[in-house]
Amino acid sequence: MTDTQRPVQESLFDMGPDEEVGYRVPIACQVAGITYRQLDYWARTKLVVPSIRSARGSGSQRLYSFKDILVLKIVKGLLDTGISLQNIRLAVDKLRDLGVDDLATITLVSDGTTVYECRSGEEVIDLLGGGQGVFGIAVPGIMKELTGTIAAFPSERVSDTAQPAAHPADAIDELAERRARRRIS
Repeated sequence: MTDTQRPVQESLFDMGPDEEVGYRVPIACQVAGITYRQLDYWARTKLVVPSIRSARGSGSQRLYSFKDILVLKIVKGLLDTGISLQNIRLAVDKLRDLGVDDLATITLVSDGTTVYECRSGEEVIDLLGGGQGVFGIAVPGIMKELTGTIAAFPSERVSDTAQPAAHPADAIDELAERRARRRIS
């Protein structure tokens, strides 16, 4: 398939970094336009958790994927428009299940209270027809901006982020857990 025959979302996805790289906290904060306190709070409350590596004890570093940082930017945009964190949490729960390809096709529209996921111009027009003031966040535009911005920052390959060897007692527990899952009765 040539580049001209590929769907738009596929070409958008190609603009982003591959799934094998992660970004440290300072980069995630800078690129998403948020503070460390916000990022830390959102990670601790599981609003947006790092999908590559979470912090484990003192000295460990979280690593955020491209999609994680995209969601951070979306959350920041929704907060800036006055949506409550509670309603943002509901929206993020739905976004979490979507892949980057799916995210590249949606526009988030809100009436100030509820966040709606629109996949076509007709859906956006239907919401506008209600006569309420609404605003939208075009995720493909955010992806394009993020792709250009994040390219200037260093990333870490997932293979370089191996977790430290487990404590021997943890290995026994893991083995026991695997055996328990294999039991039929």
